[in-house]
Amino acid sequence: MTEHDKVLMRQWHPVAFAHEIGEKPVSRVLMGERLVLFRTSSGVHAWKDLCIHRGAALSLGCVKDDALVCPYHGWRYDGTGSCVLIPQQPPEQAITKQARTTVYECREEMNIVWARLGSDRQAANLPPFPEWDDPAYKTVYCGPYPLQASAPRVIENFLDVGHLAFLHEGHLGDSAYPEIADYRVEISEAGIRSSGIDIYQPDPDSTGKSGIARYVYEVLGPTAARLSKTDPLTGHIFSILFAVSPIAQTESVVFVALARNYAFDLPDAQFADFQTFILQQDRAVLESQRPELLPLDLQAELHLKADRLSIAYRRWLRERGVVWGTA
Repeated sequence: MTEHDKVLMRQWHPVAFAHEIGEKPVSRVLMGERLVLFRTSSGVHAWKDLCIHRGAALSLGCVKDDALVCPYHGWRYDGTGSCVLIPQQPPEQAITKQARTTVYECREEMNIVWARLGSDRQAANLPPFPEWDDPAYKTVYCGPYPLQASAPRVIENFLDVGHLAFLHEGHLGDSAYPEIADYRVEISEAGIRSSGIDIYQPDPDSTGKSGIARYVYEVLGPTAARLSKTDPLTGHIFSILFAVSPIAQTESVVFVALARNYAFDLPDAQFADFQTFILQQDRAVLESQRPELLPLDLQAELHLKADRLSIAYRRWLRERGVVWGTA
């Protein structure tokens, strides 16, 4: 199925936080593909976790002299993925050019390691989060959060405002104020943007200060979205980059980056812990949803006007031919 979803193959997906990757190789899975992540003097690398010789996992090996060494027979691969040493053959014997592993594009941005599986040049851009490098904001990352749910289901839940008054009552909503007024949704080739969503929240960010939060959502890609919520009275802005790594059709890992332009004196851990708490509330429902794959046929489920953002998201996925995690 991986090769059939050319859209997601072109996307950059989060696979680890930067601090998790050192010289010791680490194994990860992206869209059913086992990856080995490791670091050398030239930076971080993401390869197919497979030695071409006998299929051993390279993640069980080690980095030596800027090369990745297979644990099984000691084959050594340089930074380009080419085998440069086969201990079992004489050193003067040339190494076949077929002795190389599959190398994937890899980048390190916002303290996150991103990889993409596609080999074409039509790579999507990294999900933008300008607040991360803006000195007017304090930033922190949290996660990763593994979920037994499809990546599109997870993104749709993030975009859903109707559940806030119930699943997150006392924090992101109040069941006494469940109505969602009409709001705007704009669709473009790059993504989706919604605005005009005002929600009463008893505790919108862990500071315990209730008030109206003005939501602006942006779908940045099939498995990435951004939320910026503003307090119209104070001008306080709290932004979330929500990037979901599709592991299997019904399994995902969520990476989150947070930014705020206020409360610099409060510990970052307070805001990260709050996001963890909210996501744990989402977990039980997300992992219970059936069908597990997100239905792109709008006749498969019932919809309300308040669901117009998720409806737009489903249409957008269908029009672009996204098949991973969808039905």
